[in-house]
Amino acid sequence: MITAVILAAGLSTRMGRPKMILPWGETTVIGHVVATYIQAGIDEIVVVTGASHLEVEAAAREGSWEMVRTVYNPRYTEDDMLVSLRAGMAALGDEVDAMLVGLGDQPQLEAGVVRSLVELYLTRGVPLVVPSYHLRRGHPWLVHRSLWPILLSAPRGSTMRDFLHTCSQQITYLTLDTASIISDLDTPEDYARLSEK
Repeated sequence: MITAVILAAGLSTRMGRPKMILPWGETTVIGHVVATYIQAGIDEIVVVTGASHLEVEAAAREGSWEMVRTVYNPRYTEDDMLVSLRAGMAALGDEVDAMLVGLGDQPQLEAGVVRSLVELYLTRGVPLVVPSYHLRRGHPWLVHRSLWPILLSAPRGSTMRDFLHTCSQQITYLTLDTASIISDLDTPEDYARLSEK
């Protein structure tokens, strides 16, 4: 079983308003992200919320999808993605073999990218799959359960990038020809430019 943990707890400081609930097509930013993972065939989706969590939770579950759950990160003001990831991991059951670590502010992500990551993981049996665009790492990652203890035991102040550095020998890169894996929505300019596309 593969679960997607989508990090959507940020403060949206640079955006100036809660970016997860901004309109995106016929839904919201987080609603579109969730729909993308569902379209990719992911078994379960856990959305980690923080700032404006009631609105973000409602937007994430607007489709009444049974496979979508939300988890509140009470430490969201620390603006630490690893803390949010751990909150999501705590909600995963023993039946989960691997997790996709995704970002809630990547509504341009394509379902085909998610499917390609899963296919590589399943066919090669590798523990860590990371997408790459022009030698730049992007999201989502796919992490086998065997590597989770490294994320859970990392010392305070560690980052998700530190995890990739620690596990560099286990990474299998999926080279892609789409910038969607490295683009996210941080500023009003990002939102205007990407939503127009």
